[in-house]
Amino acid sequence: MKRSVCAAVLAFLAPVVIVPLVAQTTPAGWKQRVDRSTSASDPDAAVAIKFVTMGTGFHATNPQAAVYWNPKNTASGAYTLKGTFTLMKPSSHTNYYGLVFGGADLEGPNQTYVYFMVAQDGTWLLKHRAGDATTHEVSPRTASAAVKKPDASGKSTNALEVRVTADKIDYVVNGTVVHSTPKTGMTAKTDGIYGIRVNHVLEVHIDGLAVSK
Repeated sequence: MKRSVCAAVLAFLAPVVIVPLVAQTTPAGWKQRVDRSTSASDPDAAVAIKFVTMGTGFHATNPQAAVYWNPKNTASGAYTLKGTFTLMKPSSHTNYYGLVFGGADLEGPNQTYVYFMVAQDGTWLLKHRAGDATTHEVSPRTASAAVKKPDASGKSTNALEVRVTADKIDYVVNGTVVHSTPKTGMTAKTDGIYGIRVNHVLEVHIDGLAVSK
């Protein structure tokens, strides 16, 4: 009798052991646009991109570069866009990841957005996308002590912010303003969709993506 009771208890408990602790599903409502490498010396990997919900955030495994967004996520006027990015391991060479804002027509040929990113070598970069074939370097890759590099475990976590005011934009890494631009020229348009960009050969976890007024 004792054996049968124990067996029943074990049978009841066994399924609990194998239930995943962290959900990993495609985020509802989110879209992605792949930005394939055209460089023969820096090709994309052949496997597929994986972008899933994980814990309270998102997890991107990017053999190719991509932009991720939910069309419902828009910001206008004065706002602060935030996101915390954890690079899971260094890539074979420098690649950037970070925030996208002021986006429009992200699925079409006239896609446009501004993107503020960091990389494992301790640099940040600010660019503007104008259509399928054109990008503008608003500010070149720049070293900053504010950008955390991978530690002994190979990981690094950087909290990024874009603070939009009436006449300028501040770009912030881990609480430090690393750059500012006026709301003119390539950074004149800040109203629109916000999201995430992760370049190729990267695995990045994203938490706390949000806009506040």
